[in-house]
Amino acid sequence: MTVLTAQSIVIAMDSLEQAAKDLERLEHQLKALLEQCRKLREENLSLQNRQESLVAERASLVSKNEEARTKVEAMINRLKALEQS
Repeated sequence: MTVLTAQSIVIAMDSLEQAAKDLERLEHQLKALLEQCRKLREENLSLQNRQESLVAERASLVSKNEEARTKVEAMINRLKALEQS
């Protein structure tokens, strides 16, 4: 049979209080970590959407640039043909 002394009861209570504080601290850290993960997911989605938009814009600009180059080359060829006439 174990006899509990006042000192051992105080030590046990202190240990339980410390464990409760540790759990509370871990809970706060976990909540902060979950919030950070949520923010990062949102930011990642936003960046992916922005990248898709920029890729589409770039493709459009490349196409317009190619069209303009073709038109300029055609004008140059017409001017050369006029000079030779």
